[in-house]
Amino acid sequence: MLVRKFTIPEIIFGRGSLEYIGVSARSLGARKVLLVSDPGLEKAGWVKHLTDILDHEKLDWVYYSDVVSNPRDFQVQRGAIVYRENEADVIIALGGGSPMDAAKGIAAVVSNGGHIHDYEGANRITRPLPPMVFAPTTAGSGADISQFAIITDVGRRVKMSIISRTLVPNISIIDSNVLQTKPRELIIAAALDALCHAVESYVSTIASPFTETQSMQAIQLIIGHLVPALETRSPNSLEQLSIASTTAAMAFSNAGLGAVHALAHSLGGIFDTLHGMVHPVLLPPVMRFNLPACAGKMAFLGGVLLGKRGRSDKLTALAAIEKLEELFLLLDVPVKLSQIVNDDSKLPELCRMATNDVCLLTNPRPANWEDLLRICEKAWQ
Repeated sequence: MLVRKFTIPEIIFGRGSLEYIGVSARSLGARKVLLVSDPGLEKAGWVKHLTDILDHEKLDWVYYSDVVSNPRDFQVQRGAIVYRENEADVIIALGGGSPMDAAKGIAAVVSNGGHIHDYEGANRITRPLPPMVFAPTTAGSGADISQFAIITDVGRRVKMSIISRTLVPNISIIDSNVLQTKPRELIIAAALDALCHAVESYVSTIASPFTETQSMQAIQLIIGHLVPALETRSPNSLEQLSIASTTAAMAFSNAGLGAVHALAHSLGGIFDTLHGMVHPVLLPPVMRFNLPACAGKMAFLGGVLLGKRGRSDKLTALAAIEKLEELFLLLDVPVKLSQIVNDDSKLPELCRMATNDVCLLTNPRPANWEDLLRICEKAWQ
């Protein structure tokens, strides 16, 4: 019998739950908080809203916003200096994957010393991290749930995958009200990231009954609620996307990902692409590549997406992939690699880099760099 573990933070969920962030930080012993966010959330008013909550709780805080999409290694190091110089004792992250990953990196460096590069890979963080409270403002990255942090090594042009149980925040506060101010593109990018999390974790080599259940729930919720959420911005549809993001994160944090994310990390490192928009390009060709290794699981997924099974597992799985491609076309997102990068000469370098990504270890079908290159060539045009 295989032994599995399942790790998630304490979760406070519901519209208006952001109001509990100060109480949550205080429950972890906070006296001075390092708040990590970004300029976009400042403009939207959410940073001010959060600092007002901290002020009401009479908690001191210092704000760090030197964070961009695909957060950089030097930004993590600077944040660690701010934490130490201001004698902070709890980290709060407000944002999408970038502020939350940056906050995880800062926490790793302040508690373990050295440089964030020292922790690339799995289980290299040995000391406990400062308490962390995360409030996601997108329904997609799952960084508020997961054991992963993705940080860009600027010198090598690589998105480092850092995996450790210690990176799971103490408390995740999931308030779907914050999605009301998100532009259409970011809602789509986040939801497609969550969808890819769910699909890849479902067919992962270390999936378990616990993760498979979460994966399938996320897939069903995204398929059912993404388009209505975009058309109406109804609070219920946005909340369902938040639930989907959370359940997908529960799944991939414990089951791992696959070739799509290995390639997406390399694309982000070399081309600084928007992570969520890589998935509609790569997910279909990767699913076709993986099909021989997990036809039964893909057919089950197809039965859920299509509401029926075909004459064989293979035909049902292929129909499921086509169903996803129809969704991507409906959303009017990039579906060819040539739409998001402009230099195919770097594809061999990109694919060689992707073979070193830990996400590839749990892909259902082994893949070398030539396999990944063929996937990228099929995705190109």
